[in-house]
Amino acid sequence: MNSNFSILLSISAILTIAAAPSVSAQSLDLQVGGAAVIAPKYEGSKEYEVRGFPIIAPASGESSGFVQFRGIDDLRFRVFEHSGFEAGPLAGYRFGRDEDDAARLAGLGDVDGGVVVGGYAAYNFGSLKPFLSYHHQVTGDDAGAVLRAGAETRFSLTPSIMVTAVAGASYADDDYMQSYFSVTAAQAFASGLSAFDADGGFKDVYLSLGTDIPLSELWSMKLGVKYTHLIGDASDSPIVETDSQLSGLLGFTYRFGVAR
Repeated sequence: MNSNFSILLSISAILTIAAAPSVSAQSLDLQVGGAAVIAPKYEGSKEYEVRGFPIIAPASGESSGFVQFRGIDDLRFRVFEHSGFEAGPLAGYRFGRDEDDAARLAGLGDVDGGVVVGGYAAYNFGSLKPFLSYHHQVTGDDAGAVLRAGAETRFSLTPSIMVTAVAGASYADDDYMQSYFSVTAAQAFASGLSAFDADGGFKDVYLSLGTDIPLSELWSMKLGVKYTHLIGDASDSPIVETDSQLSGLLGFTYRFGVAR
């Protein structure tokens, strides 16, 4: 297993233990499984690829109010809640970029992916929940951080299937924009692209839908789809082939209790 994934699983376990008071004192329900994501080869790519990753996390966040899966880089742990306000740490993984992912990237070098940690805060206004979340990569390259602002709502498809809809925007710092959207003079010489200096700022707006579908008492299926539109310097970068980005997720998990 990739060492970064091992670190991520360890972080998830630590966060689970730290928030143990919100879980049953007799057992800790876990979900274990895996998921596949189809997404652009890199931000701005018009070509797609499938990537897989493991899932080990506390189970049934909707019933316990503890864990909320909002994406590969956004596994939230709700450790504080009062009068509609909630907050807690988050963990996840950011995929990197290889210069052989596309002809346009030749000469730009690789950008390593890595474990992401951060935190989030949200407030429940009835069916609408505005939020802020911070995601900083802590392993691999120093590829910077992303701050997301948005709102989510949940609605029922069936008595047992709830869908979470999220709309928001992403702000990336200078390090992130330099890593993923800038082209230095040396890279321009090696690649044939124009030099480009991408500054920190809003890089995209997005809309996503996600759900957990119970297949049995122990098995569940995760489904997700997300549309992202690049804006600002991210959209203007010569690396970008298309502003419109779609991604989808399919995963399966098995739930079991661990005695404590």
